[in-house]
Amino acid sequence: MDMTNDIKAGIKTLLGGGTIIYPTDTIWGLGCDATNSAAVEKIFAIKNREETKSLIVLVDSTAMLERYVTYVPDIAYQLIEVTDSPLTIVYPRGKNLARGVGAADGSVGIRVCEDPFCSELIRGLRRPIVSTSANFSGAPSPAIFSDIDPKLIATADYVVEYRREDIVRGKASSLIKINSDGTIVVLRK
Repeated sequence: MDMTNDIKAGIKTLLGGGTIIYPTDTIWGLGCDATNSAAVEKIFAIKNREETKSLIVLVDSTAMLERYVTYVPDIAYQLIEVTDSPLTIVYPRGKNLARGVGAADGSVGIRVCEDPFCSELIRGLRRPIVSTSANFSGAPSPAIFSDIDPKLIATADYVVEYRREDIVRGKASSLIKINSDGTIVVLRK
């Protein structure tokens, strides 16, 4: 299925402060413009998620990453370059993102996404996109579209058609934290 119409409609929704349900490079996500505080608040309300829990953000390049993180350690560039599967890195301090995206300590989880659909959305928006699992807080993450609760689908401003029929089950990205001293902690394999 052609993704062009979904890209256009998704960008329009994101630019308008709306929320979308969309396929990512991992699982199905619930997203919004990561720089729009009102949109981020909608995500927390939809998911019934505590605002103290941070959200993952997708960017389309290391150049975009540098605009939303105060410092990108050399090891992060190396890991992004060599990883052969989706990798989310928690950086010590984010910047230029909506309140609530990062953790209370200022850290932020960002993934440089290579998925063509997500990359086009991000490029069209020209800003990072929130990518939290398309589920209510505490429910299982949706590996395929049919796993998403219809009640959650009804809350989104736009639901992408592209890849709804995929039956290959996605899985959440690996998640690591790079501390200020350069040490790395694996949070999820």
